[in-house]
Amino acid sequence: MKRSEINQALKDAMRCFQSSGWALPPRPRWDVTDCGLGKFAEVGLVLVNLTEQREYCEKLMYSKFHQVTPMHAHRQKKEDIICRSGRLAIELWKGHPERTRKGESFAMLRNGDVVKIHSGEPLILQPGERVTIEPGVYHAFWPESPEAVIGEVSTANDDANDNFFVDPNIGRFPGISEDEPPAARLLWERDHECSSKG
Repeated sequence: MKRSEINQALKDAMRCFQSSGWALPPRPRWDVTDCGLGKFAEVGLVLVNLTEQREYCEKLMYSKFHQVTPMHAHRQKKEDIICRSGRLAIELWKGHPERTRKGESFAMLRNGDVVKIHSGEPLILQPGERVTIEPGVYHAFWPESPEAVIGEVSTANDDANDNFFVDPNIGRFPGISEDEPPAARLLWERDHECSSKG
């Protein structure tokens, strides 16, 4: 990604968070990814890590109309994905989409209630609605509104080792072309700088 793209994504996210009434912590721990595909307008996400403890994690995320967070699952992480503003589509599969029959049903929690989900059929979440995603359930999501604020509350987060994408070309952290100064250093850049100094 170009640094100018990242800077613009941060501005867009900050504007949307403020207009939706979401106050960010001091020195937000930002993350922006195009999943290594170089098509941020189509595939990507802006994230703020609100807290990351050994036992639990919370994130606030921002995405634009039909900007997809690609199909993936987690081996260990259990998470609630929450529509905080806008409308959020989320496609869920009981198992790997290439080895699971479309329409195969399974039970999940939606807004705390057990419901029947059909693999490959997107759900639309309205503001305040949530789904609880167990390890091994494949999922992708995108806004069906001009933009959306998305929440995530989960067990411990390990982006480097616990994300399994259907598309083998996807990488979690983007390469960056420095075409302008950074508005903020991304979380993984700050961690890398700290480990380099140590």
